[in-house]
Formats: sequence, C-alpha cells, structure tokens
Amino acid sequence: MGVLHEDVVVISQAEKPGELTVITVNCPDKTGLGCDLCRVILLFGLSICREDAQTDGKWCYLVFWVVGKPNTRWNLLKMRLLEVCPSYFSTSEFDYYKPENQQPKPPDVFLLKFWCSYDREGLLHDVTEVLWELELTIKRVKVSTAPDGRVLDLFFITDNRELLHTKMRQEETIHHLKNVLGKALISCEIELAGAEVTACSQGSSFLPPAFTEDMFNLELPNKHRSGFLAPSPVSVTVDNTLSPSHTLVQILCNDHKGLIYDIMRTLKDYHIQISYGRFFANRKGNCEVDLFLMQADGKKIVDPNKQNALCSRLRMELLHPVRLAVVSRGPDTELLVANPVELSGRGRPLVFHDITLALKTLNTCIFSVSFLFLSLSACMILSHTLCYLLFSQVEIGRHMIHDREWEVYRILLDEGDGLPVSRNKIEEGVRKVLMGWD
Repeated sequence: MGVLHEDVVVISQAEKPGELTVITVNCPDKTGLGCDLCRVILLFGLSICREDAQTDGKWCYLVFWVVGKPNTRWNLLKMRLLEVCPSYFSTSEFDYYKPENQQPKPPDVFLLKFWCSYDREGLLHDVTEVLWELELTIKRVKVSTAPDGRVLDLFFITDNRELLHTKMRQEETIHHLKNVLGKALISCEIELAGAEVTACSQGSSFLPPAFTEDMFNLELPNKHRSGFLAPSPVSVTVDNTLSPSHTLVQILCNDHKGLIYDIMRTLKDYHIQISYGRFFANRKGNCEVDLFLMQADGKKIVDPNKQNALCSRLRMELLHPVRLAVVSRGPDTELLVANPVELSGRGRPLVFHDITLALKTLNTCIFSVSFLFLSLSACMILSHTLCYLLFSQVEIGRHMIHDREWEVYRILLDEGDGLPVSRNKIEEGVRKVLMGWD
C-alpha cells in the first residue's frame, strides 16, 4: 500500500567535507514530480552533481547526489521535499484522500515595511538573505531614501509556511531583521497587503524594445548574442530504436546552477513523463543526461514535429536559462534579468537573492531617490499611500512575451560619480552568480 512516511525521503548527509550528500525519494509518481523536487533542492541553494530516476508509471525512485552547505537545514529540506511528494493513498483505493484538479489557494501577500537610519552597501542583499532563510518569498521590492538619508524599504512577500498572519511568525521575522540591520533599524512593520496596496505595487508594463526583441527571441540564434548565458553549444538528440516503449533523449552540455531543474520544468510543461533518467556532471563541468521518456498518453514520441519542438526547446532552455542585460534608462543604468515562468505559475528560485549577492560583491548599490518636500513623519503618516510616491529602484513583474510568461527583474543602479565597475563587468558578475560559474 505504500512505504512508511519517514522512508519517503531519506537524506544521508556527507560524513566528510567535500563528500556528497545523498537524497533518496521513494513515492507515488506524478508528471512533473522531478521538476518539483529539483525546484526545492535549488531553493535551498544546493547543487545536484548526479541523479538517477526510475518509475513504472505509478511508483518512482529517485536519487540525488548534492553538494551541501555548512548551514543547510536538512530537516527542513526533508519536510519541503515530502510536501511535493504525492501521498501513498494516490495509488490505493482511497482516492478521496487526494482530490483531483484541486487548485491550490494563492498565498496571501504581506507588506514588510521598515525604516533604516542610513543606507549601506549590501543592505538589500542582507535583508534578502534573511527572508530566504525564513522561507519568505519576495514578490516585489521598493527602496527609497528620504532627504535626510533615511531609507524606506517595502517588501511584498508571501510565506511558504503560511504563518505570517500570526504574531509569533511576525515577531520571528522582525527579530531576524533586527539582528542583521542592527542599530540602523528605526522601525519595522508587517501587515496583510490589501487590494489597493497590492495594486499600486505593480510596476510598469513597459520594457525597452531592444531588450524584448533581442533577449526574448525564442529562436536559436546563429551566433552568440550578448546577454545569453551559455559558453558552449548544447547537444540534444532523440533515439527511438533502443526501446520498444520509450523515446531516448540524450543531452550533452556544460553544467550550470539549476540545470536539472531547467530540464525537468521543460518536460513538465510538455506533459512528458520520465520513466528512467540518469544525469552526471564531471569536475570539468561537462554534463551527460540520458532520459527515457513517454508522452502523457503512455506512447513514444514518434511525430518528427514534436521531436523537433522538444529538442529546440531543451536547447533554448539550456543555452539561455536566464536572460540579462545592462541598459540605459534615460540618464541612468538599469539591470534587467528575466527567466521563463513554469506553466504552474512559479518563477525560478533565488534569482533576486543571487542578483543582490552579485551586486554586493561588485560594490554596486541600488539607486536611491529622495522624497521631495516630504518629511519622515509625513511619510509614516502616509504609509498606506507611499507606494504611489516611490520611484521603483527594484521591480519584479510578470510579462507575456511571445505567448509565454516571463518573470522580469528590473534594478536601477546607483551611479553616483560613476559606476564602480563597467557595465560589462556588472553583466558578467551577475551572470556568474546566477549560473553558479566560478
């Protein structure tokens, strides 16, 4: 009927530094399960070095070899992996334990608002890291500076634990922010974002034409374009001769952070199920992937058009998993980063965390704008309408481009007397952190 709850996910931690941690998942199967598991692993900042997966269509067995971190919360990781695994009741006669076609309720959006007495390099990343550790997802950010140098940060967030409406959870969040902001923190508040606040938090729908035309081109370019994140070609081949019931897809490419997630989310969007899969990355960063696949109807992929479409999409997703550019926004400089959204509506994990980490490393600040003729006390009084008065230094928005949804991050950079590093260095630095390249 199933396996014991504690045996669904087993984590064997590395005994020595440099060794790999092994994560084993043994549970009922579902289309897209590999994507969901890889997304959780990526969300915890772990790198997958090897993976084996097999299923009979009803039950699956997956093994991930990952590189951990000293501060990895393994018990919490296990809990989050268990949450995406189907219940063993789904393979028994007790179907009523797993309602079909039940759409999850959209999470509540909260407004985290705090004042700091001064700004400093890396402040936004330090706050972002605290929120990530607390499992709070950032939906939108607005950062501005008052005439006296005080900083107001507005974070529109959701809670993966769905507890932010409680006093205890709010106090925990504020306590961690106080620890990282220290004496600079003046005040901190958390409240449920009403419809009017959520509406005014939406950023501009306008994107620079050059960015949309070049960066969101879904066709494979004949030559490398600026902003595309790939140092070498990707090989994707299809073979229907090795198995009477499965299509073999073989992929050869360079490794990057989230590579398995990019493959799995593509297959999930195509409603393709993996019956057996093997992934291996060597120390030089070269990856080999073998996947035995079936369509949703349980048949091989024999239609040449479907084969070509799948191969083209896999090449595109692995060549260009994230798009970025550093462009002019009037007299200022803007960093734009975009990633495709899963059909389930979820964006790529840790993008904003990695962007702020890269900018902190490069000693590049987010642009600060003054409130003209507005005192600190007046700002506090007008807290519910402040979002109309703020100039957005950071925007996180969804855009439909070429019939596909993209999550776009727009960060206005503080040039001051000039950028501390060139635009090319900023683009290169952000790219390396996003892709996990040394």
